[in-house]
Amino acid sequence: MLLVEVAAASTAVAATRSRLAKRAVLTGALRAAAADGPETVAVVSRYLGGELRQRRTGLGWRSLTLPPAAAEPSLDVLDVDRTFAGMAALSGPGSAGARQQAADALLRAATPDEQRLLVGLVTGEVRQGALDALLLDAVAEASGVEAEMVRRAAMLAGETEAVAVAALGAPSPDDARLALGGFALTVGRPVRPMLAQSAPDVPSAVARLTEGGAEVVVDTKLDGIRIQVHRDGDDVRVWTRSLDEITARVPEVVAAVRALPARVLVLDGEALTLDAEGRPRPFQETASRSATRDTDVAAATALTPFFFDVLHVDGRDLLDAPLHERLKVLDAVAAPHVVRRVVTSDSDVAAAHFADVVAAGQEGVVVKAADAPYEAGRRGAAWVKVKPRHTLDLVVLAVERGSGRRAGVLSNIHLGARDPATGGFVMLGKTFKGMTDEMLAWQTRRFRELEVADDGWTVTLRPEQVVEIAFDGLQRSTRYPGGVALRFARVLRYRDDKTAAEADTVDAVRAMLT
Repeated sequence: MLLVEVAAASTAVAATRSRLAKRAVLTGALRAAAADGPETVAVVSRYLGGELRQRRTGLGWRSLTLPPAAAEPSLDVLDVDRTFAGMAALSGPGSAGARQQAADALLRAATPDEQRLLVGLVTGEVRQGALDALLLDAVAEASGVEAEMVRRAAMLAGETEAVAVAALGAPSPDDARLALGGFALTVGRPVRPMLAQSAPDVPSAVARLTEGGAEVVVDTKLDGIRIQVHRDGDDVRVWTRSLDEITARVPEVVAAVRALPARVLVLDGEALTLDAEGRPRPFQETASRSATRDTDVAAATALTPFFFDVLHVDGRDLLDAPLHERLKVLDAVAAPHVVRRVVTSDSDVAAAHFADVVAAGQEGVVVKAADAPYEAGRRGAAWVKVKPRHTLDLVVLAVERGSGRRAGVLSNIHLGARDPATGGFVMLGKTFKGMTDEMLAWQTRRFRELEVADDGWTVTLRPEQVVEIAFDGLQRSTRYPGGVALRFARVLRYRDDKTAAEADTVDAVRAMLT
């Protein structure tokens, strides 16, 4: 299969706002890949999802200078994948030059559309609005299998590629179902974490989940990093929310789980740094601690794990068990490290717990349906998070030079929400509030790394940096493309633990107006 076919599909997906039209294009591309064999399906499913198979190639934005494009397409998908694999394997003296030569040769052989796709894949900026859920629906349509079965397999596999290969490599829909049924929760292989929707306050969150007087679980939402921990005897492994393994960086988490009574476990929770009084330290300390391999830093800022769910224990899978049953198991196997919670149908009781949690310095609560299974990888209606203030995770699109006391630094940031329909970002406003001197110095360095244009006043950035913004409210506005503006927006923190693909959507922002 030629790369130009994948590039054409990516361009067509980006050109329409219709999810049905996007799915039809993706389905056609996947069927073409399937005709070429499972290895092609593996590569094409990754490329249509906007990523390379190689997590790191050593290439950066600044190293991608576009040469004149080829007049005719000649690049084969598998050859391109092998080229990137070769780049990723390079190391030692001379590797940077060899990598650059390989990239230049690849780009010279690419047509304009192929160049755009290749640069987008390397930089993580393929703008096509083909989110993972849409790609999974296309896998289902191309293979003739029910979408729910494909989604569940992807949840358990922790990735789309393996599921696409299994479904599209089968000779019939029945064979595809059989292949997908082989995906199961496997200790040692992370699943996609279950995610929560948002609500503006505790009463509305409780009301969503307490029809007929049902009880809800109100978990403390810790201000830490999401962790998924797998134990098989003395072998303990730890992954982040994005399924990056950090086992070697968190020995204290490993030690804590080894001390638990169960020998085989899969736990979902958070890890954070605490002060001497047991209150959470600033999130940035936790994020920095989980990212470092410096043993001195690790010793000074130990992480403490807390768990709010259990997915497997000693040979028993619990994904499909109701939450109240999973929590009984969790209390039995992880009692010293269980997140504080209340179980109630009374919104006043839930609100009181919320107030206690916030007073203790934590982030808020997550209200959960007590009878719900664990739906890995989905932002389902069974979990609803509430924070004490309106916050959004937005992407910095541009930044303006400071003046007066802030002369010489990059200060006023332009904020955008993700648009799932286009794969782009929609500007919602600007802010220079909430920034400390340390933050200003940091963001000036960071934004120079992301710079793509500079008109002397405004620096346009690659849309990669996620920032958590607090605001007092929303108002309709014709000033910004999104039709809505943030009131009294201020920076809380930069979220290096999140990618731009995880930023809040413009649809979610608009829904908060109602």
